[in-house]
Amino acid sequence: MTIRTDSESVDEQTSHAEIEAALRWLATRKDGEPLRFFREAIKEPASESATVLRSLVVPTESLIAESAESRVFAVWGLIVDEIGSAGNSRRRYALMAAFRVPPAPGGTVWKATLGDRFRQLVLLPGVFGDPPPTTATPMHQAWRCALTALAARVAEKLVSLDEQGWRFYLDIGRAAEEIQDERATWRARAASKGAQPVFVERMHITAVMRRRTVWRRITERDIVACEDGVEGYFVHARNGWTHTPEDLMVTALWACRVVASRDVPPGAPGLARLRFRRTLRKGERYAFVSEALDERLEQRHEWVNVDVDHHGIAPGGLTIQLTFAPDFLPEACWWYAEQLEFERRCRPPDGDPHLLPVEDGFVRHTFSDGCHPRESYGIAFKWSPL
Repeated sequence: MTIRTDSESVDEQTSHAEIEAALRWLATRKDGEPLRFFREAIKEPASESATVLRSLVVPTESLIAESAESRVFAVWGLIVDEIGSAGNSRRRYALMAAFRVPPAPGGTVWKATLGDRFRQLVLLPGVFGDPPPTTATPMHQAWRCALTALAARVAEKLVSLDEQGWRFYLDIGRAAEEIQDERATWRARAASKGAQPVFVERMHITAVMRRRTVWRRITERDIVACEDGVEGYFVHARNGWTHTPEDLMVTALWACRVVASRDVPPGAPGLARLRFRRTLRKGERYAFVSEALDERLEQRHEWVNVDVDHHGIAPGGLTIQLTFAPDFLPEACWWYAEQLEFERRCRPPDGDPHLLPVEDGFVRHTFSDGCHPRESYGIAFKWSPL
């Protein structure tokens, strides 16, 4: 028997159960996407959606000065953000399928039934097993755990959100709906509040190795501003150090300049701040090139990594190529996407499509799928024992 203490809240427990039930109902709809039902719940108080989703939409009433449509984006932004923060990849993808968060695997669209959407996850290489499962059982198992955890996180946020807090999620909800690559139906997941306000159409990285060190890294970027007033870009060039590195030497090669350290705000992210030749308006495109040098050739690098600290990279937009020194060729190279650091260190088995041939010391990979905010993508390599 469980005895409730005085500090526990019956209303909070009930709210958690209501939220989980509302999320489950939303995920099992066959006749529309979540935004449709949130619109019905907020704009049609007598609808079934309003009754079932009450625990999710009523808290948005604190957005007094905003329209009903803004409230829709706010609650959707909260759910999208919490799905994106799920640390376990199986659970995150199960939630994406359940709530039809793009992109669907294989360049398709999400199917109508929950079961069919889970079966689409078989197309994800390695996430639910290798070889992939023949049934959707692992997806259903991940979904059950993921739903309970998601409901708990959403319930916790709903208790504390005020008008200003909802505005953060309002921006995420709008971004999740608006950021869409023109060449495909792919859309990036919502970026975090502190993300750099650009979407990358093309990022081409050329890394030159000396010994086991990524000595030179040249990065070409074609970007689109996601808001007005974008003046520059913070550079990252983390390459898999085995200890905490000092800053690298960053040089502006084309259409930008390095901002003096005294002009960079304290605590700003990145190795260096690049300033563009002009300030960009929302939707305006811009191209620039920078270089990072590491003269400490005793370093033993294990990968060339891209942290997506902005609003995403278009499908086919990220290319990484490496040139190895003839006397220092790795035992193996492979590309990785959306993995934890310890996962990217694991060499894939022979025959795995992630393995890359090291031909004449040259390796290249283009990521055919889009790259999402708050994720990492790159090429890893394994050295022979010293």
